[in-house]
Amino acid sequence: MHRQSLAEAACLNLSTLNWLVAVMLEKNFRPEEAEKRLYDLWERSGAFAAGQRPDADPYCIVIPPPNVTGSLHMGHALNNTLQDILVRFERMRGRDVLWQPGMDHAGIATQMVVERQLEAENKTDRRTMGREAFVKRVWEWKGESGGTIINQLRRLGASCDWSRERFTMDEGLSAAVVKVFVALYREGLIYKDKRLVNWDPKLLTAISDLEVQSKETAGHLWHIKYPLADDPAKFIVVATTRPETMLGDAAVAVHPDDDRYKHLIGKRAQLPLTDRTLPIVADDYADPEQGSGAVKITPAHDFNDFEVGRRHELEMLNILDEHAALNENVPLAYRGLDRFDARKRIVADLEEQELLEKIDDHTHMVPFGDRSDVVIEPWLTDQWYVDAKTLAKPAIEAVESGKTRFVPVNWEKTYFEWMRNIQPWCISRQLWWGHRIPAWYGPDGKLFVEENETAAQKAAEAHYGKPTKLTQDEDVLDTWFSSGLWPFSTLGWPEETPQLARYYKTNVLVTGFDIIFFWVARMMMMGLHFMKEVPFDTVYIHALVRDEKGAKMSKSKGNIIDPLALMDKYGADALRFTLAAMAAQGRDIKLAESRVEGYRNFGTKLWNAARFSEMNECARDPGFDPASVTETVNLWIVHEIEKTQQAVTQGIEEYKFNEASNAIYRFIWHVFCDWYLECIKPILNGEDGPSKDETRACAAWVLDNMLALLHPFMPFVTEELWQNTGVVGGKRDSLLIAEKWPSSSTDVGAEAADEMAWVIELITQIRSVRAEMNVPAGAKVPLVVRESDPQAAGRMERHEGLIMRLARLSTLHQVDAMPEGAAQIVLDGATLAIPLAEIIDLDKEKTRLSRELEKVAKEIQKLESKLADQKFLSKAPEDVIELQRERLEDAQATGSKLTEALNRLAKTA
Repeated sequence: MHRQSLAEAACLNLSTLNWLVAVMLEKNFRPEEAEKRLYDLWERSGAFAAGQRPDADPYCIVIPPPNVTGSLHMGHALNNTLQDILVRFERMRGRDVLWQPGMDHAGIATQMVVERQLEAENKTDRRTMGREAFVKRVWEWKGESGGTIINQLRRLGASCDWSRERFTMDEGLSAAVVKVFVALYREGLIYKDKRLVNWDPKLLTAISDLEVQSKETAGHLWHIKYPLADDPAKFIVVATTRPETMLGDAAVAVHPDDDRYKHLIGKRAQLPLTDRTLPIVADDYADPEQGSGAVKITPAHDFNDFEVGRRHELEMLNILDEHAALNENVPLAYRGLDRFDARKRIVADLEEQELLEKIDDHTHMVPFGDRSDVVIEPWLTDQWYVDAKTLAKPAIEAVESGKTRFVPVNWEKTYFEWMRNIQPWCISRQLWWGHRIPAWYGPDGKLFVEENETAAQKAAEAHYGKPTKLTQDEDVLDTWFSSGLWPFSTLGWPEETPQLARYYKTNVLVTGFDIIFFWVARMMMMGLHFMKEVPFDTVYIHALVRDEKGAKMSKSKGNIIDPLALMDKYGADALRFTLAAMAAQGRDIKLAESRVEGYRNFGTKLWNAARFSEMNECARDPGFDPASVTETVNLWIVHEIEKTQQAVTQGIEEYKFNEASNAIYRFIWHVFCDWYLECIKPILNGEDGPSKDETRACAAWVLDNMLALLHPFMPFVTEELWQNTGVVGGKRDSLLIAEKWPSSSTDVGAEAADEMAWVIELITQIRSVRAEMNVPAGAKVPLVVRESDPQAAGRMERHEGLIMRLARLSTLHQVDAMPEGAAQIVLDGATLAIPLAEIIDLDKEKTRLSRELEKVAKEIQKLESKLADQKFLSKAPEDVIELQRERLEDAQATGSKLTEALNRLAKTA
């Protein structure tokens, strides 16, 4: 028991003091102590477990599975906070909630972690080690060190059903992956083909577009002269940023309507440094406005050129090996050279033969592997593909028909754009960690695709007529292949489990925009193909979390904000509420630590309000009926909390998390704490009786409802308060996480709400005048009433004590004429004034305000000029421009307040 707490309670009677000693809250909430204790309490109680309400409507979310190698970053914190808000909300609404957790095996990332570990231990590399031993080592690493992020999600408060945690390479999910692969292969929807892929020459594997990071790079544009085959004295000039690839050219393309080159279409050009000639073809891909209007076509080393090559049936000449060194398909002088060494040699040889017209400095985007950090090569190789175009058709129709909707709806456009232009999906990776492709080859290359080796051997024996040795495909599947099955494989598919029947389709997917194509689209395709139903009703796309200036976070910029550090400093609740309060649809979050600190203070405000209520014996009354209250202030607060309940409910239902969180924030801070508690102090400090009893019970009832409405956003502090308040002499026997969501069952207090709104507005305006006119904070001022209608007069009479106390008034009385030197206040039904002549020097105050206004006006003019300067707008970074806009808004707001204050003084004359 704190001495200060006892001192604060000393004015209360002895029975109250004894009660306080038994149950008084600690002075402050201590998240570092409470969070783990409360989380363990929830888990032990089974609060997270699905299936406990068999008669309730199911509600299911599948977690976007974090990488097994991952650590919590701010994107995870936002994504999982929003999911947790939804599942806690729906649990409290009585639904049977399953938040399905799990992790992704993260093929490349995990393999790299273990390879680095081997390197650090000075042990052999994986190829010397052998596949089986290496994969075993990865599983050992996963068991010892993998899944750190799961404990970090617990720290955040994520209330997943951890008893159902899955892993994309666990036995059940692996069986699902194999079954899907074999089924699609037999339907002709999986096949092998030679196409271009993003090839990582360091990791020696194909990678997905998501694993390619484009970097702005200072380079050159080489303009090369290709002699015409029938007239070598004449040339057609092409420009390239990669002169080494010219050795793989198959054509020169010009636009069919480009008059400069029409006469050359169908002719041939000599490929410099070789003995080959190339056809000159007409293709819309050539842009007459770019460079010379003629482009070299290298189908085996450029994605656009690959499509041109297919249209014109050009030779696909691969000139690079897997290490990005030039291979046997180039002239002898260049064979074996690294691509960048070859570039230097080729440029030198072109200059020597006078075939280099010019070299321009050129800044352009170059693709790098996000994990290897080497330049990625478009490379022609045999890979496994999914016929994504066929699978995409039902997925497109599902969104068009509204079976699945995107929130915000504008993301549908992105989804349609990608899906309607979808290319074959490369699903093979040249790795060892992952789902090995269930395909075996006979001695003659005959392919057998089966669910296991036994079945493949049986099929081979039937084909060859005798037992035959088979070799399994070395490649593994793209991680996104197994992730695409996540909504139904985690529920037990291909078995027809009760969970699959109950929870599929799921209700909502919460994810970022960057994986709409890589993950969302593939779940749609796979779910519709194998379950004949969309995987989710709604896809909620949240924004990016940026730094406080609006810049994207990155290691190179040094502006990464660590959510774990913020939770250590301010607690998980503060971080969660910050992210929710700023999660406006379609707007990126500009995260500043000061915002997190501010919402930590909000939690402290709530804690202090609960302590005040406890000190004043505001205990829960099981028989309390909010519809039966009679005190105006209690009618008003009942009306306000029910309005807030409706706003919070609607906000969460509509995925407007910022509106929901701001509604409960406004109520707790500005209505309950700032006004209601101040308004009821005279009642609580007064004589015992029905008014005090009603107010205590009402305050406790409102506090309970506040905690319930805030719980999805700030689960820890609300649960701690729920456990330790509202019950005389002890703790509650229930958990807030399992309580019912507040309902709007009463329709009372509308008149009282109007009356209290009027009183609050009057006090607010008086306070504004005092602040604007620099009235000393401790000085009491008179308030005179010039005119008032009966309703306004009645309100002032009923609440005179409250008005005088909170507005710091010395007197409140009626006058026949407005005194000189008074600041007027016009309110609905009343005209009032504060005589200021004897309190402040009016002329001096006018001079001060005029100077301040002049200073602000200059600042506004300066900022407006800067924001109207097109040169500034075109060159300045977006975060700098946004900062100037914010400064202008602040200056304009300050100017408006100063103008209003001057206008008030003008009326005193």
